[in-house]
Amino acid sequence: MSVPASFSVPERILMGPGPSHVPATVLGALARPTIGHLDPEFLALMDQVRDMLRGVFQTQNQCTLPMSGTGSAGMETCLVNLVEPGDRVLVGVNGVFGTRLAEVARRAGAEVTVAEGEWGRALDPAALEKAAAGRKYQLVCVVHAETSTGVLQPIEPIRQLADRLGALLVADTVTSLGGVPVQLDARGIDASYSGTQKCLSSPPGFSPVSFSPRAVAKLEARKTPVQSWYLDLSLLLKYWGQERVYHHTAPINSLYGLHESLRLALAEGLEARFERHRKHAAALAAGLSALGLELLVPAAERLPPLTLVSVPRGIDEAKVRKYLLEEFSLEIGGGLGKFKGNAWRIGLMGASSTRRNVSLCLTALGQALAAQGHQASVSEALAAAAAV
Repeated sequence: MSVPASFSVPERILMGPGPSHVPATVLGALARPTIGHLDPEFLALMDQVRDMLRGVFQTQNQCTLPMSGTGSAGMETCLVNLVEPGDRVLVGVNGVFGTRLAEVARRAGAEVTVAEGEWGRALDPAALEKAAAGRKYQLVCVVHAETSTGVLQPIEPIRQLADRLGALLVADTVTSLGGVPVQLDARGIDASYSGTQKCLSSPPGFSPVSFSPRAVAKLEARKTPVQSWYLDLSLLLKYWGQERVYHHTAPINSLYGLHESLRLALAEGLEARFERHRKHAAALAAGLSALGLELLVPAAERLPPLTLVSVPRGIDEAKVRKYLLEEFSLEIGGGLGKFKGNAWRIGLMGASSTRRNVSLCLTALGQALAAQGHQASVSEALAAAAAV
């Protein structure tokens, strides 16, 4: 075979559901010299990553580490470690990733009860309690930030429900970690998983997870082995802890990048970071409304890092995304599941959450819509955003 030329990639403005823009210092960290995964310097870096992850998760959980794999690996980690065959698991489903939680729990051997909610709305705790039918459960699972719909789920009433059911609480924080408060300890979340490519603005490839002491106790009391050897936290903690027992060759350079992205998040300050995401999401929402576009999630339930937008009647949504990519090198996402073909998902995550990106997106979207005959004033949209 012929040897291909060295590849090159275009520079994109990433405003989809992930990945987000990766800062230059994170890219620079990725290029540092590779050393061994048991090198003392690398082990020290691992400890710093765990400490910073606790800070971003807002927890004191000792069982906090980045799993080698994307967010779905973190989902599997939580469920295969906490579920034994026959365990009852209650899953709230109001989007694609709630559906995936239920499927992974089934494959882990759980007896799964699904509480269906409206896509584009937060789950109703009363509906979950009704689905529970008065039985006890080992786990209650919800998506804190539903990436397919842009809904932010209130956690406190779900925690209260889990207490009544005698259950641990598992939360998907893939699109919330680093963008909105997660507060594992304050909210009583027993197990959580996330992804690095969203609000942390690191390349995809790690899924941070955190287990409370109660979740660790359930893991330690298992009567059956964890289904997955690779995702078995009882083994991984011996590598990430003081014993340093070899488990697998960690993605060394990727961990350099995660270290830098966590450092940037904490240097900015979590409260300032959360406010930045909130402010730019509010500005984007105002501008989109001025363009005559409908936001499908009620304001009180919107996830600041991800906005779900209805496609106007007569508009080809895929052509709009193609226009943005070709004319502005700007990426937004299409809808998933029930919103496939009739919605866009616009991300303002991590380093992508900037005033400049809000203005660019409104300008580009206004022109793309105009190209298909949808009349809207870009200047009015920009003014509405600037007012926020």
